[in-house]
Amino acid sequence: MSEDRKVPALPAVPKPRARTNRKLLIFLFIFFAILLVILFFQSSLSRVSAIEIQGNELMASEAIGQASQIAVGDRFFAVSSATIQQRIASMPMIKSAEVKKHFPGIIRIAVEEFPKVAFQIAADGKKQAVLADGAVVQLAAGSSIPLDMPILTGWTDGDPNKAALCKVLGEIPESALSDISEIKPDPSESYPDKIKLYTRSQFEVYTTIAYLPEKIDNLPAYIASLQEDHITSGVIKMLEVEYHAPFDPNEEPKTDKDASASQKTGNSTSSPSPDTNKDGGKATAKPTPKPTAKPTPKETVKPS
Repeated sequence: MSEDRKVPALPAVPKPRARTNRKLLIFLFIFFAILLVILFFQSSLSRVSAIEIQGNELMASEAIGQASQIAVGDRFFAVSSATIQQRIASMPMIKSAEVKKHFPGIIRIAVEEFPKVAFQIAADGKKQAVLADGAVVQLAAGSSIPLDMPILTGWTDGDPNKAALCKVLGEIPESALSDISEIKPDPSESYPDKIKLYTRSQFEVYTTIAYLPEKIDNLPAYIASLQEDHITSGVIKMLEVEYHAPFDPNEEPKTDKDASASQKTGNSTSSPSPDTNKDGGKATAKPTPKPTAKPTPKETVKPS
């Protein structure tokens, strides 16, 4: 075959540039994404715009805000909710805390405080609320102490028995404490946590902090049974054995009027008890002279 009759060569087909264009698009996407992220963190949308605190009654919102270590204008994503929650929950008086973030820029903090379990009068005469964790909160000037909680008198700051008492009181329903007007320490060698309770129904009750959750449930029924027997005052011991003894006739029992006076002055006037053993054991009441008009009520013993 002659050379003139040869088939001419076809031109080469260029390769597609699809891969090159894809790389360019990916690069542009990453560039603009980084640019948007930078612009976002420089804008006000990435800052804390509001801090909402709920559930606090005794603690100031400013104190909770300071404990959270965040403020309006801080970076919204700089600290996690769990970290803020842990900071607040570690505060005294705070039982639990819950922190939630709501975009854009809102942080909501819900706290639960330890409940009030008692009141006390400070050395300077100011009224204070005592919480279940033992913390003390100053009451506003002019505020009155409600009669639905007992007054703590005779306790010292840092007393471990006081902290234990507050914890126990926090676990007792308020209705069970409605008749208790005052609680004082009365330790003995056998019972270091022994306490004395004054009731508004004119009785003195001796028990221990450890026995209190169990014995407080029996106290209203015990007093009611005594009143049915026309016994309206005296000393009730609620230790291993529950029994009643009359007051010493030479002394006067503490009344609600005396308790009110102690609340105003910050001092408590304790009512003397019959001559019982200081260890709080199964002591017998001091014998009293028998009146001519009406016999003295006999000692009433009731098993716990």
